[in-house]
Amino acid sequence: MSAPSSTALPRFERALDDDILAFDGARDLLRAWSQAIRPDPDLTVSEWADRHRWLSSRASAEPGRYRTARTPYMREIMDALSPGSPLQRVVLMKAAQVGATEAGNCFIGFVMHHAPGPMLAVQPTVELAKRNSRQRIDPLIEESPELRAKVKPARSRDAGNTMLSKEFAGGILIMTGANSAVGLRSTPARYLFLDEVDAYPASADEEGDPVTLAEARSLTFAHRRKIFLASTPTIRGLSRIEREFEASDQRRFFVPCPHCRHRQWLRFERLRWDKGSPETAEYHCEGCDAPIAEHHKTAMLAAGEWRATATGADPLTVGYHISALYSPIGWLAWSGIARSWEAAQGSDEAMRAFRNTILGETWFESGEAPDWQRLHDRREDWKPGTVPAGGLFLTAGADVQKNRIEVDVWAWGRGLESWLIDHLVIEGGPGDAGCWQRLTDLLGRVWAHESGQHLTIAKLAIDTGYETSAVYAWARQVGFGQVAPVKGLEGFNRSSPVTGPTYVDATVGGKRLRRGARLWTVATSTFKAETYRFLRQDRPTREEITAGALIPAGTVHLPDWVDSEWLKQLTAEQLMTVKTRRGFTKLEWQKLRERNEALDCRVYARAAAWIAGADRWPEARWQELERQLVVTGEGNAGDAPPTQPFRPSARRRTVRSSYMG
Repeated sequence: MSAPSSTALPRFERALDDDILAFDGARDLLRAWSQAIRPDPDLTVSEWADRHRWLSSRASAEPGRYRTARTPYMREIMDALSPGSPLQRVVLMKAAQVGATEAGNCFIGFVMHHAPGPMLAVQPTVELAKRNSRQRIDPLIEESPELRAKVKPARSRDAGNTMLSKEFAGGILIMTGANSAVGLRSTPARYLFLDEVDAYPASADEEGDPVTLAEARSLTFAHRRKIFLASTPTIRGLSRIEREFEASDQRRFFVPCPHCRHRQWLRFERLRWDKGSPETAEYHCEGCDAPIAEHHKTAMLAAGEWRATATGADPLTVGYHISALYSPIGWLAWSGIARSWEAAQGSDEAMRAFRNTILGETWFESGEAPDWQRLHDRREDWKPGTVPAGGLFLTAGADVQKNRIEVDVWAWGRGLESWLIDHLVIEGGPGDAGCWQRLTDLLGRVWAHESGQHLTIAKLAIDTGYETSAVYAWARQVGFGQVAPVKGLEGFNRSSPVTGPTYVDATVGGKRLRRGARLWTVATSTFKAETYRFLRQDRPTREEITAGALIPAGTVHLPDWVDSEWLKQLTAEQLMTVKTRRGFTKLEWQKLRERNEALDCRVYARAAAWIAGADRWPEARWQELERQLVVTGEGNAGDAPPTQPFRPSARRRTVRSSYMG
């Protein structure tokens, strides 16, 4: 039985017997009852957002009422997540800052208010999930009256509102990180929002692919489930979102030319400008080749439509791609895109960021091994055992072999510029107590800096892949402050190439110690690819440097004492594209020769620099390191952190990098 309409209500009331309506307030009661049984309006996610969503100044550069018309390309994507759509999986491969995360938050708000059920929202890490809860989900609830009424304040007793869990009538929102297998299998979920899936680790606590684990929570909801996967892509052959998009119907947003009305999806190669003048950027229509000024973009977006460009493998999955070329007026302009392109020239790292975050496309990581003979010709002459002026701290990588431990010591400066300082082979192997003692002695050894100061190793990363228990025992003996046991895992992780430490059991002197060692996990592919990029990049000549040219960030300096065998070990692997049993392509490092200790030691030393914090230090920390290395005096600065005032006591001083976290 349908509820009486507002126009039919007076007739309905008059038809009732006067005795039934004889008490005071009867008509008000009847009117309230009729309104209560009226079904909720049949809204899509975008309609709900336009009607009920408000943006907070805490979470948005444009606070106020949410307007889907601001990003018209998000309307169909959001509506595909509505219960009225038969689609189950929505894939969005995107550039950064095109409104995708806010669309996902509209999906969350819609579920809370209009289609309640259990929902799981996954960020790359638990820490990011907590940050997202504070910065986006809390304002989403607080600024929308309808959602405020559904979710009690966190400060109320038994509210069901915590940092990572929001209860509401008929459902619950659980937020977690892709690095937590416990969070991913915590509850069945009808709705899934998997954000930035390319930043997910390869495995959640070594229990499997996080996306697969999360999607398994929705299987019992069959045709009623809704899954939204969104991400900026990363590396071709490894990108989850690219793989999902290519398996879909690959929809592109077609917009009309304001001159000839030809519909097209926007490609970067059609954006043209005068070299050195990015402010002249205009888009050229592929139909009439006429230049399109950016002020036409608003009307073009409003008239745009999504069109499939392929046949998807699953009819219940749709895929969308959107680049920053579609960014609304007031966000990223075409001139800004042109400027970013020009600024990225000459830097693989900057170009990769441009392709990923602005074009929303994957980066092709060639992984081609540099020519060892070219590296041999580029060796540099500086005093053996001396740290050049640009080197500000030392790390070491140790590779444990059956009959020896090989160690390379690297100096690091600004922009991850690096110098090979020493190469040592400690004979004896992990079964020889003398071998471990010589490695211990190395931790206290000093290397002269060009300034006259001395440096010791700030952090030594040692591989645990061979004779794990012996490595743990030694690390416990010398302390984890200066030593980091590491475990290499294949795969790329740009957001966090090193994770940990995790506490693992260790066997020392025949006794099993629970949580007796700290272990760091290293995505070795990330650092191998980075090293090869740095080795391949061009560098200015001495004449150009004298004329003021800058040495590129990441430049690797090799001394003239390294021999051909060491250089061949450094270039001993190649990144290859291989096919999996399921027919997908993936990237895999393969050896070109058997011995690769120099490359492994470089990766571990780079991981040690990451653990020490070099990738995250503010400018003040670098300035302090530079200040320490130009002061003359004597003593040991290792007991004071770099931010402490420098107090020289005599003519010569040994500086120990004390940022060993």
